[in-house]
Amino acid sequence: FLLSSGRTANRCVMFRDGGYLELMAKVPGKSSTTLDQFLAIGPGAHSLALEVNDEKAVLARLTRAGIVMADPEITARPIDQSRPDGPVARFVVAMPPDSPDGRVLLIRHLTRALLRRPETTSHPNAATALTEAVYSSDAPAETMARMSRLSGRPAEPDPAGGFRISLSRGTIRILPVEAVSAIFPGSRGTPPLAGITITAAESRVVHAGGLAIRFVAAD
Repeated sequence: FLLSSGRTANRCVMFRDGGYLELMAKVPGKSSTTLDQFLAIGPGAHSLALEVNDEKAVLARLTRAGIVMADPEITARPIDQSRPDGPVARFVVAMPPDSPDGRVLLIRHLTRALLRRPETTSHPNAATALTEAVYSSDAPAETMARMSRLSGRPAEPDPAGGFRISLSRGTIRILPVEAVSAIFPGSRGTPPLAGITITAAESRVVHAGGLAIRFVAAD
C-alpha cells in the first residue's frame, strides 16, 4: 500500500483470524514526521490497531472519558501500487492522542474481503493468528488504565504479573520488564510494545527490528 500522503508505504501480513501486521517505511526521497518521531524513540513496534464496530459510539465513549480527539476519517489505499485502477482498501480510522504507550488506532474495515483472501493469509510457517500484544511497563497499573480506557475493555491480573485485557480477538498484556524478558527469551523487555505472539506451526522466539516475536504451535 502507498499512503495517501505519498510519504510512507507499507506491507501487511494478513492472518486468517482477521489480525495483521503492518510494516511501514518512508518512500525514498520523501520524509515523514510521524515515522521520524517513532524512530527517534527507537526501532520496534510503536502502534497498536484495535478493530471497532461503531466508531461514532467509540468517539462518544472516549469523549465522556475526557479524551479529546478528531472525528474518524475514511482512509483509502490501493492494494497493488502497480495497478492504479485496481481494487482499493477502505477503512475508518479514529486516532486518540498518542500516550507514553505509543499510538493506538481504532479501525473499522470496510473492505475486509479484499485483503483477507486465501492467497494472502497462507504462510510458509502456517501462521494463522496474532494472539497477543505484550507491553513492557515500569508502571503496569498506569499503562493498564490507559489501554483499558481506549479499548473499552476491563482488565484482570495476569499470571505473569501485571495485567491482561481480553479483546474480541486476542489479548493485550501489560507486564513488568522482567516478566516480558521471561516470556520472550533474549528480549530486553524494551517498552512500550515489546513483543507479540503468533500462532504458527512450531514454537520459537525471534527478534526483528526491536520487536520480540513469539511463535506458538497450535494445540
